[in-house]
Amino acid sequence: MNFIPLDYEALRLIWWLLLGILLIGYAIMDGFDLGVGALLPFVAKNDDERRIVINVVGPVWEGNQVWLILGGGAIFAAWPALYATSFSGFYLAMMVILIAIILRPVGFKYRSKIADPRWREIWDWALFIGGFIPALILGVAVGNVLRGVPFEFDDTLRVFYRGGFFGLLTPFALLAGLVSLCMLLTHGAAMLTLKTDGPIAERARTYGRITAIATIVLFALGGLWVAYALDGYVVTSVQDVLGPSNPLNKTVVAKTGAWLANYSAHPWMMIAPVLGFLGMLIAILGFSGRLAWITFLGSAIGILGIISTAGLSLFPFLLPSSLAPNASLTVWDASSSHLTLWIMLLATCVFLPIVLVYTAFVYRVMRGKVTTASLGKNPNAY
Repeated sequence: MNFIPLDYEALRLIWWLLLGILLIGYAIMDGFDLGVGALLPFVAKNDDERRIVINVVGPVWEGNQVWLILGGGAIFAAWPALYATSFSGFYLAMMVILIAIILRPVGFKYRSKIADPRWREIWDWALFIGGFIPALILGVAVGNVLRGVPFEFDDTLRVFYRGGFFGLLTPFALLAGLVSLCMLLTHGAAMLTLKTDGPIAERARTYGRITAIATIVLFALGGLWVAYALDGYVVTSVQDVLGPSNPLNKTVVAKTGAWLANYSAHPWMMIAPVLGFLGMLIAILGFSGRLAWITFLGSAIGILGIISTAGLSLFPFLLPSSLAPNASLTVWDASSSHLTLWIMLLATCVFLPIVLVYTAFVYRVMRGKVTTASLGKNPNAY
């Protein structure tokens, strides 16, 4: 492909970076939606307060879902082997997430159809489930990626997943799920302090401080587990970074602590876990000092650092196999063709800025705090 100005290696690296950006974008933009939903029954004590909390995220959650769609689309088009393998292995888990996410728009629409406290309480708990379950299971999925997923390929590169749903619920994976849950609860609490005031904001600050401290402790515990008790994976053969994608053309071994090798080889990568801890510490200080924007920025930095830590630890792996390590998917052997990656990059350069500009416009239009008075003036409020 002489007309493509970027070689195959560069495009693969760019799309690995773009995938990370899209996943981080989803966690920051839709993460506070999940966190607010999971906090709803605890920060709001009456119907007016619950309407305020719901309307913090009600007008924007659909737009925030774009990041999930973009991330899924990027995996499908840029990393087809990863898409096929992960959707086979995590099929039931993804269905649970999908069902939980569907509860969110249904809860928004149906909650106010009947002015019955019991009816509304049912939908409030549905909204709680719609935030709690995805926040937990998405972290469990990342934990299973770090552990390795039991899949293999036959000679024709057909993928076979050999695990089950409950096999995903290992202690380390559940720990990763708790990190994700606490991280997004913190982000949701930060958004509530930014968009509300009075008792709701005070309760959000209390819960936010607790979940931010829990995130720091659990993230540190996960790091120790990865360093001393979890097998990572290492490619021991030479990979052709410019060659066609074939995950069976390499040799991989499992080794305890191997996920930390990148930090020894490239010390600059340590900025990722540092940002994870620093961001959550800033969020704690922001909650205590009633500095809403600082709090939200800190929680966003923490999310950036925590997710980047997982991605940098795994590199160049995308999905390691615990069953057949040589079949593990890496950046160099699981991508689409050179031409496909280039065409997709051109499309991304056109459409991603449009998404960013439109998102910024929407948030500018909807700026300001949500109050009982503002809901009374808005006929479209939930």
